[in-house]
Amino acid sequence: MEKQKHVDVIIIGGSYAGLSAAMALGRSLRQVVVIDSGFPCNSQTPHSHNFITQDGETPAAIAQKAKEQVLQYSTVSFIKDIAIGGEKTESGLKIVTQKGEIFTARKLIFATGIKDLMPGIKGFSECWGISVIHCPYCHGYEVRNKKTGIIANGERASHYAQLIYNWSKDITIFTNGPITFPPELVTKFRQKNIAIVDTEIVEIQHNNGQLNHILFKDGSIFNLSVIYAGLDFIQHCKIAEELGCELTELGHIKVDAFQKTNMANVFACGDNSSMMRSVANAVATGNLAGAMANNEMVSEDFK
Repeated sequence: MEKQKHVDVIIIGGSYAGLSAAMALGRSLRQVVVIDSGFPCNSQTPHSHNFITQDGETPAAIAQKAKEQVLQYSTVSFIKDIAIGGEKTESGLKIVTQKGEIFTARKLIFATGIKDLMPGIKGFSECWGISVIHCPYCHGYEVRNKKTGIIANGERASHYAQLIYNWSKDITIFTNGPITFPPELVTKFRQKNIAIVDTEIVEIQHNNGQLNHILFKDGSIFNLSVIYAGLDFIQHCKIAEELGCELTELGHIKVDAFQKTNMANVFACGDNSSMMRSVANAVATGNLAGAMANNEMVSEDFK
């Protein structure tokens, strides 16, 4: 017979959102297990910003401090493992890990993040999170007024250009191929002195992740200080989909205002369920998911 450990809540993902949910639940006297792979998506990012009390701190230091504080609550346990499967049970959910551990719980919280799909551009992944960045709210102040590039096309180019224009007026859009946005948008960009380059990019040349210049297929180069890029992504963990959780058109786990998915007893928080990709948002949504999971259990038990 399989040996199972039963807890009140299983949290898959032990970074900012998962740890925040665990703290809310630990303080609610709930037995919680946090399952984490130990491979955060922002491992290359040198500093975290726009999060009060931790502005400028390294992502790893924030996560480590959070983990130490959360584990002060005796009801919370943290295991380094990978959740590989899950199923619904009569009383809640069951999760199986790569190491063969089996956990059952009344509630399940996905704090699993997303996986960025890197383009086939040499040097891109080495610069990701350092000088090739995704969010002006997280990094824009530090690169304000610098010579700035945007690797994007279509609607994404329009969104990024409008947003980033607040931090820098020296902007060049690199479509990395034929332009796919309408002529009127080209006209608007020109009116704002935003240049457009459609030559194919073959390499981002850098020193330890710090951008030097872009190298194009025709052999030409373009010197820059920073590049913004919005990448396609997939869910880092497929279990939510396998259980039947709905996704949005963009690919995020669909949640309501209380971080609850369409599946009974299942919540999601952090990057996997939000367009606002930041440490502060992950912490906020994790805290809410933990509180709402507890609120459901309180309602179920108080009969």
